Amino acid sequence: MRKPVLTIFYQFNPWHSTIGGIQTIISLFIKYAPSEFEVRLVGTGKDPTQPLGKWQEAELVGRAVQFLPLLTLQDDNVRSLVPTTIKYTAALLGRSFASDFMHFHRLEPSLAALKWQGDKTLFVHNDIQKQMNSATAKNAILWQRFPVGYFALESLLIKQFTQIIAFQNEPAKFYQQRYPTIAERVDYDRFPVDNEVFYPLNLGKREEGRRVLVQQLGLPEQTRFVLFAGRLHPQKDPILLIRSWATLDDPNVHLLIVGEGELANEVRSEIHCHGLSERVTLLGSVAQEKLADLHRVCSVFVLTSAYESGPLVVLEALSCGTPVVTTLCGETPKFVSAKSGVICKERTPVAIADALRQVLQHPEDYPAEACVRAAQPYSARTVIADAYSQMMQRWQRRSFAIEQQA
Repeated sequence: MRKPVLTIFYQFNPWHSTIGGIQTIISLFIKYAPSEFEVRLVGTGKDPTQPLGKWQEAELVGRAVQFLPLLTLQDDNVRSLVPTTIKYTAALLGRSFASDFMHFHRLEPSLAALKWQGDKTLFVHNDIQKQMNSATAKNAILWQRFPVGYFALESLLIKQFTQIIAFQNEPAKFYQQRYPTIAERVDYDRFPVDNEVFYPLNLGKREEGRRVLVQQLGLPEQTRFVLFAGRLHPQKDPILLIRSWATLDDPNVHLLIVGEGELANEVRSEIHCHGLSERVTLLGSVAQEKLADLHRVCSVFVLTSAYESGPLVVLEALSCGTPVVTTLCGETPKFVSAKSGVICKERTPVAIADALRQVLQHPEDYPAEACVRAAQPYSARTVIADAYSQMMQRWQRRSFAIEQQA
């Protein structure tokens, strides 16, 4: 029997540093794909001289993959006047990448796949109701201006999917209620975290790593670190992060910001406005392994998002034994317990600064063991294996049905 083919559709290039839960999940589906599957990715090119629209043999995290760059995209962390999703969808139209299995991480590109035959899965990464609400998610997506248009498009496209996987309970319930005729196709699933990359160090090595980073940045020997990682985008609200840092006002703690995005200049301006240039370092986008190293030497991971899906980066921090301070968003209440961090009920600089102070002053209350234990059920090897097992079962059932008809 030939191998079933999985084709993944998303507007990114996995060989270049990028920040985002979607990109990470796609990379995990490639990394942990069983040998029984052939995996393909229709993504974007980084080099303008790279030929577009042609399949290329490639390797990602030790796994062979067929890669096809659909368009050239220099920086997927920054939104342009025409959304990248629209450009990507337009480039898909008129082509056929029909496969045994097709994974979509945005709804719009599936417009091109309406007539393609195969098992299609839509991954729902965010709560569309919150994204559409400009009061809680200002400038989150362009569709905020045309909600009627979005839901009309969704009604047209949603029924083609064999499976709709949401990473939050609320979106899963929303789709089940909105589309009762396909409610049985909607599933809630766990986020996968790669604990082969994100793992803790013992206390001695953690302290050694902290001292090395202190020396690299030329900071006082007693400096401790707080880490933020994510796109500099309204969803993540990095401006609130900077104002919270100004409110904390602790000269012995340094903030590291990993990520790029459309708010980068505003973040720099806010840092300057509050006189925080000596207490904040912007690191830009970094590779996953470097991000894991940073998690392992920081005292706290902080997130100030207006809304979230998981977020995956919280699980990555916990897997490294690092406690978390976060706003109340997404699935964080399932990840973060009283022993692994603090969930701020208010999205204010004072509330976030108080929570950071609490964890920094009482690290013994948030042991690394408790953090790691909270993330263990989300091990990527297990979660991804379960997903492929279900896919293989569907593939075998279809193959058997075809043989019976022959």
